[in-house]
Order: sequence, then C-alpha cells, then structure tokens
Amino acid sequence: MLSYQHAYHAGNAADVHKHALLALALDYMARKPKPLTYFETHAGRALYNLSGAEARKTGEAAAGIARMEGWFAPDHPYARALSEARAQGGPDAYPGSPLVARAQLRGDDRIVLAERHPQEVAALRDALPVAEIHDADGPALALSLTPPDPRRGFLLVDPSYEVKTEWSAIPTLIAQVRRKWPVGVLMLWYPLLASGAHRELTGKLEAMGPEGTARSEVRFPPAREGHGMIGSGLWVANPPWGWDEAARALELRFALLRG
Repeated sequence: MLSYQHAYHAGNAADVHKHALLALALDYMARKPKPLTYFETHAGRALYNLSGAEARKTGEAAAGIARMEGWFAPDHPYARALSEARAQGGPDAYPGSPLVARAQLRGDDRIVLAERHPQEVAALRDALPVAEIHDADGPALALSLTPPDPRRGFLLVDPSYEVKTEWSAIPTLIAQVRRKWPVGVLMLWYPLLASGAHRELTGKLEAMGPEGTARSEVRFPPAREGHGMIGSGLWVANPPWGWDEAARALELRFALLRG
C-alpha cells in the first residue's frame, strides 16, 4: 500500500524478532560455498533514522531495539547488521531487512528487491546500489522470477497488511511459490493483532500442513496505548539448520520481558 511508511515502525519489537532470525538464517546459508539469491517482496527503504520525526512520534523503536539490543552478542549476525548500518548512516541508523541481508551475504550472491512507493524506491537505490531493485508489485514479481538463478536462495514476504485482502492473498502466494520453487527458503512475517485479524492467515498456513515448515511467534506489550499489534509471527518453509533452536531462545527472551 503506497500510504504505508515503515519509518514510523523501524526498530520496533517485531523488527527485532524478524531481523534477528532473518540474519541467523542467512548467515548459516552463506557459510556454504555456493551462491544464492535473496528476494524481498516489500523491501522498504533499507536504512532508517531512529532519531527522525517518524520514529519519535510512535515510540516503537524505544520499546524495541533500544530496549532489546543487549540481547545480542557482538558476534551475532543481527549485531553485525546493526553495526554496518550505523557505519553507513550514523549512530541512530537502523537496517531494514535488505541491509540485514546484505550484512550476511557475499559478493557473488544476488539481491532482488521489490518496492512500490516512489520515495522508498529512491532511498532504497541510494542505500543499496548493488541490488536489483524493481519498482513493481512484489508478489507478482516473486511469481514471475521464481525459481531464480541461482536457484538456491531465500524469499522474504513482509507486507504491511493494511490492505485487508492480503490476509487471504498472501498464503495463496506462498503456496504458489512453494510449488514453483520447492527448494527455496521462504519466510513470511505477520503481526499478531489484538483484533484477531491475523487468524485468517495463520489458519490458511496451518491448512498447508507442517511438513518442511516452522513457526515462531512472540508477544509483547503494545508500544503505546491503543496500538493494536501485540506480537510478531514468522512462518518458514525449509528452515535452515539451527533456526528452530534460535527461534525458541529468542521467544524465551520475549517471554521474560513480559514477566
């Protein structure tokens, strides 16, 4: 949706959950001496300023990365992405998922990013000039470009869910991509909402069956009064080795935070 601006939400608790496990998955995949393709359907601008007006307005980063960064040792892949983003954008910079990915990938890996918002596309090209950036509908592009070359790879689907039809359309997309690219690692992020609107999506994911998949969900207090997001979910097809263990450890961190 063209009105959505992730700058208001960058570095929130959901980003910590998503980006920490994304970084671990890609770090593991990059250890094998074979090139891979990294693909995103909703890339955003890649580099965010947490001292900007947008982040200060919502306070979500203050309740997220500012509170949780100490959970990650300096050699954690997520900590590496944070460090590289700050080297690029200054001490208040935060990496969106394209920069989290770049911090783990190698020079011969392919990065393919889709984004629709004109301002975000321009910022994305400035932040990540080495990537293939498409001003295009991400789900449609994913269907047209999978299986990719190199065939080994990772797809992140991370919509805003501001369009109600996404709750039903995104599971359909995932099923279609899995049929076209059965060896791909597919990661889908979704919010847990106080309204329960996410249950349509999670029900469709469950109907696909558990074989070859994993899920991680964490809950956290609303970032501000009246905020409807109360947690974060990740569904993964073909999760890399060690992903489940890392997810359980991070879930425990979030549980302890809630008391």
